[in-house]
Amino acid sequence: MGRLVMKFGGTSVANIDRIRNVAQHVKREVDAGHEVAVVVSAMSGKTNELVAWCTDASPMHDAREYDAVVASGEQVTSGLLAIVLQGIGIQARSWQGWQIPIKTSEAHASARILDIDGTEIITRFKERKEVAVIAGFQGINPDTGRITTLGRGGSDTSAVAIAAALRADRCDIYTDVDGVYTTDPRVVPKARRLDKIAFEDMLELASQGAKVLQVRSVELGMVHNMPIFVRSSFDKPEDIDPHANQPPGTLICSEEEIMEMHVVTGIAFSKDEAQISVRQIEDKPGVAAAIFGPLADANINVDMIVQNVSEDGKTTDLTFTVPAGDYNRAKDTITAAKAKIGYARVDTATDVAKVSVIGSGMRSHAGVAAKAFKALADRNINIRAITTSEIKFSVLIDAAYTELAVRTLHTLYGLDQA
Repeated sequence: MGRLVMKFGGTSVANIDRIRNVAQHVKREVDAGHEVAVVVSAMSGKTNELVAWCTDASPMHDAREYDAVVASGEQVTSGLLAIVLQGIGIQARSWQGWQIPIKTSEAHASARILDIDGTEIITRFKERKEVAVIAGFQGINPDTGRITTLGRGGSDTSAVAIAAALRADRCDIYTDVDGVYTTDPRVVPKARRLDKIAFEDMLELASQGAKVLQVRSVELGMVHNMPIFVRSSFDKPEDIDPHANQPPGTLICSEEEIMEMHVVTGIAFSKDEAQISVRQIEDKPGVAAAIFGPLADANINVDMIVQNVSEDGKTTDLTFTVPAGDYNRAKDTITAAKAKIGYARVDTATDVAKVSVIGSGMRSHAGVAAKAFKALADRNINIRAITTSEIKFSVLIDAAYTELAVRTLHTLYGLDQA
């Protein structure tokens, strides 16, 4: 017996038939003797529809009312799943974020979880053998009593946080893929599913473009040492042995639980990038602050930064990247601050992509990045910028070469091999 949190995303609960399939997954674990809490997303496409309604009602809508509207998608799913579970003889009830309660900050549409009281749910596990069906993505601000939402992908975050609060043995994230792969299989058909991956590696993969898990959910898992198991909801419930050591999927866990760390774990990429180069700035103290201060004030996240100083040392060029969605705002922000910065011109590019090589094994191996630079050069792929960390390095390249670069690096580090 154990205690599990099972999270199902939008495609897994897209219609009543899919919700019935989810109920069978839950029944399998209940029949195996587990105490189960289920966290659900809104049905596929519903959140987008609700967001569109808010925008149509008023482009400058109240964020508090926006949260009240968009949180309703998960409320519907949780109620429907509870009804279906009751129909197959399983004691279940739905919970909204405010009922538990999941206490959050007041930052509507992007709130952060502050505290979760799992006492009542744990009591019901023991006294009633009751399955808790919890609406993901939402909570309540205790100071205002208003519903809050956690931002896109927030149901993953809800699930891991609830797992920590309930002292669960594991948090299972059911999705439309059967685990975490060495890279996107649609780009590299030889990509392999990983049986296990360390929290740190998964955090880098998620933040550098892998879409499997939301970054904050992995952060929470690492902080609370909560194992996260990524698996497919499309596997037939009856074909899975709940007592198996590890059914098909990927376990995200601490490094200590992984016997052999590979030098490179995976390759991530993102085409959601834009490059801005500020040219011929006077090279003096405070220039970087004059550029990046206004961007920070505008809540624009800057990623890769490269600085080049002229031969005479009088001027410098600063190149950086921002998310493509922030490109116009970033460009306007720099233009507005021209008098303070004192630059000659701004060059921009939106046809760029970031490719990242990730692996905890890099800590103890030299020359990992150098091999990549040579391999890309041999393919005539020009590198515009480079950033590195202890377990990751990223290169900015022309978007047209993204797939070629990913395939080249995937083969280079032996990730094609089974």
